[in-house]
Amino acid sequence: MSDQAKKLRQMLHHHDKKAKTISVVSGKGGVGKSNTSLNFALQLLQLDFKVLLIDLDIGMGNIDILVGNDANYSIANLFNDYSPINDIIELGPNNLNYIAGGTSLEEIVHLRNEQLQFFFDEMEKAVQLYDYILFDLGAGVSEAALSFILASDECIVLTTPEPTAITDAYSMMKHIIQRNNALPMNVLINRCKNEREGKQTMMKFTKVIKHFLQKEVKPIGILPEDSIVTTAVIKQVPYTILNQHASISKAMKTIVESYVTGDKVDSLLEERGSFILRLKKMFGKG
Repeated sequence: MSDQAKKLRQMLHHHDKKAKTISVVSGKGGVGKSNTSLNFALQLLQLDFKVLLIDLDIGMGNIDILVGNDANYSIANLFNDYSPINDIIELGPNNLNYIAGGTSLEEIVHLRNEQLQFFFDEMEKAVQLYDYILFDLGAGVSEAALSFILASDECIVLTTPEPTAITDAYSMMKHIIQRNNALPMNVLINRCKNEREGKQTMMKFTKVIKHFLQKEVKPIGILPEDSIVTTAVIKQVPYTILNQHASISKAMKTIVESYVTGDKVDSLLEERGSFILRLKKMFGKG
């Protein structure tokens, strides 16, 4: 752990714990979002933060597959069975806490009031227990997904240099920004052939967002194309664990360390407790 990251963690633990909530999103499928969410979460664990990864890529959720676990529970148990959140949290590699996907996210919009209230109450418990909660959301922006994105403290937008991925990411960001221009947005470019391609893609994309959407977004890193990812998926072992010396593993480590140390303590603590209030408002209950 870097000295900066260690100091930040120590400062955080001296305050009342309230998780920073992050939505990880992409404009289209197939850009490596779930793999990125998973390995990002694992690197946060390496920095000694308490992390909860929630798979909201419902219907296409595959965090449990990527870690080689047969999940006993899913987020559906929270709604349908009133299972306490502690009971449905699965243990992944390195004791990663995660909740598997398992129902249509759109169903959340149609839950009865008592189901929604139970969900809010259980999420409030999680906010008090963790340093970071990551929501791995499906590609694109449905109304239900948008509720979580807009309620989160910030979001990470993942794209690749592929033109269709860039176009879809732009369209998705436009939709989010139109609803809340103040939401902090980070951009991560995946599957870059080389550093030059990654930097050029990042520069062009962030410039377009600033020019046409009048939004400053934060570039947080570039991940290289790496064959270890395919091997990791086949072996059902996250690539940062399978080979920590692989180019993408080293890049992810650097990205997460920079992300954490670049996070100002006041922004981590400020208004964090209002995630549940924002979420209730999104669902028309606030």
